[in-house]
Amino acid sequence: MREERITVGAHELVLSRPDDPESLIDEARFGIDEFMPYWAELWPSGIALARHVVGLPLGETRVLELGCGLGLPSLAAALAGARVLATDWAPEALALLEANAAANGIRVETALLDWRFGAPPRGPFDLVLAADVLYEARNAEPLLALLDEAVADGGVAIVADPGRRHAPAFFEAATAAGWAARAVEVTELPAGGITVLRRGTRADARL
Repeated sequence: MREERITVGAHELVLSRPDDPESLIDEARFGIDEFMPYWAELWPSGIALARHVVGLPLGETRVLELGCGLGLPSLAAALAGARVLATDWAPEALALLEANAAANGIRVETALLDWRFGAPPRGPFDLVLAADVLYEARNAEPLLALLDEAVADGGVAIVADPGRRHAPAFFEAATAAGWAARAVEVTELPAGGITVLRRGTRADARL
């Protein structure tokens, strides 16, 4: 394991993560569903989303992160006062997130979830977070369907994307489905950015 220090707002987080994510590739798991250990990387989208979220007035907001990986946005949301459920389809990602949360004195709940095939437990949520989940075209349709179910009435979804080629079609579909999209430029994602998705005029204007 390597240890990295990441500044998120006024906080410095210490994260342990695998030294060599490529060494975690398992041919048997890849053969089942093209499983790759993406969770073990500290992606720019996760950093950008965490730094955006930590400055939001979350209070007791109920937050869900999809495909959390190392879970930096979940940790940031918890630092901002939210009650957080971090989900991923890799159990080893959740185990490491739990360890990192404990090491930093942060409380985050976790749950195993492949969001392409099922709804998250204990929903709906006031805020749903997703960082760099549109790397494959097949992810767009189930993500939109899940947001429709997971985001509470008046809630918000925030998606960070580094400029994946499948992202524009997803946001167009979201707009067509009634979501209002607001783009936020961030220095960590020069080719992409953060998009705040709201549905209806009752959406929480703070987020």
